[in-house]
Amino acid sequence: MERLLEVLSECCPDVDFDAEKELITGKVIDSVDLVAVVSDIEDEFGISIPMEELVPENFDSIEAIWEMVQRLS
Repeated sequence: MERLLEVLSECCPDVDFDAEKELITGKVIDSVDLVAVVSDIEDEFGISIPMEELVPENFDSIEAIWEMVQRLS
């Protein structure tokens, strides 16, 4: 999960991914940021994130993102 935190921090340096638990529902990151996050995650972890996985529950926290990455790996 450490590498995921690095990827997310490079993409959105102003966001505290360790503390934030409502990245999408709290509008901490917007749709443009989300596109960049998805692209960076796919590139870094060699996965493809299908459209049905692009739901707030999978992106609201670093823990949720990590669970999705592990599920898709």
